[in-house]
Amino acid sequence: MIGERIKQARIAAGMTQDEVVAALAELEQPLTKAGLSKYERGGSTPKPTLLRSLARIFGVTADFFLESPHVRVEWLAFRKAKSLGKTQEEQIKTIAASQVEAFVTLCRALEPSRVPSTPEKIKVRSVVDVEKAASSLRDQWRLGDQPIESVTTAIEDSGGIVLEMGGQEDLFDGLSGWADDSTPVVVVSSSVSDDRRRFSLAHELGHLFMDVGKVDAKTEERLAHRFAAAFLVPASTARRELGEKRRHLDFRELAMLKLKHGLSMAAWIFRASDLAIIDEPHARTLFAELSAKGWRKEEPVKFVGREQPLRLRQLTVRSLAEGLLTRTQAERICPSALQDLTEERPSVPSSMDARTLMKLPKAERERLMEQAATLVESDYGAGGSLTGFDALGKTQRT
Repeated sequence: MIGERIKQARIAAGMTQDEVVAALAELEQPLTKAGLSKYERGGSTPKPTLLRSLARIFGVTADFFLESPHVRVEWLAFRKAKSLGKTQEEQIKTIAASQVEAFVTLCRALEPSRVPSTPEKIKVRSVVDVEKAASSLRDQWRLGDQPIESVTTAIEDSGGIVLEMGGQEDLFDGLSGWADDSTPVVVVSSSVSDDRRRFSLAHELGHLFMDVGKVDAKTEERLAHRFAAAFLVPASTARRELGEKRRHLDFRELAMLKLKHGLSMAAWIFRASDLAIIDEPHARTLFAELSAKGWRKEEPVKFVGREQPLRLRQLTVRSLAEGLLTRTQAERICPSALQDLTEERPSVPSSMDARTLMKLPKAERERLMEQAATLVESDYGAGGSLTGFDALGKTQRT
């Protein structure tokens, strides 16, 4: 057990065995690489002084090595760039598994009677089945056919686990699996755009809730892509927005739909083509124009969503408040949970014209306006510097 925890902590810290040996030497704890490897394999047990040094190097508490892992995580799919090395991949999985373990442990302690609502996998053998599977999941989660404000919240409210990993640039999009065969887990990159993150979340849901049978990896990825688009924008919604049949789509139209549904302009073109709303030649023309304008890498409008996972942070703060965790333990489980409230408040753009504001989703507009109102509240209060502003009320347009 101790050996497994040492290896887990080392991988999570992104260190090689040679780097650990060098760090121990600086702490005057000489150890060979063979000796460290033996400890990790469980061939022998390190002394308490060495465990304390390892804890210092890995940024964990010494009791971490004595805690027995009691949550089994089975990873199912990992969508990543070819340039992401095996070591980095293992690090992401190890850190995620550690956070899943903490998440499940806190849930069991705080909400022992809560059972995740886990839909059964749906048998998929065609794209028609994919559309039905996406629609079925939306129905089970009571999402209706309107734009999903937050895919993350939908997963967390249904008992799933959503984690984000930073510092990997755009080398990976999504990782998914099961905790103890009952709780769905989705890990996404924190360094990608919100619309890409939403698509990745929905894509991983496809891997989790579709039974695609024995197909090759490329086909499975294609089906998961179709699921993601259908989950974010059901066929009936796409036809309501675009019409049953179109000869031409305008990029300005696609930009507005991106802001409304959180689905990229490129994905909207794919969606329209998949549903035969436009023909394939027109889709190819649109993609060629996107490339010519440089919009395949960065589209001209930015969707601002609310896809930051909050459940682990909430559980950590609650456990700290109820005395189930020490501050040191809470910081190890979820460092961002203990940020000061003044640091937690999202910043309000310094300037934004009305047209740009109105392009944002309704929920985002209301959030920004609420923040702005809070920031200038004192100016409008009794004795504030703008108390005479009411005199202009009749000339203002809302």
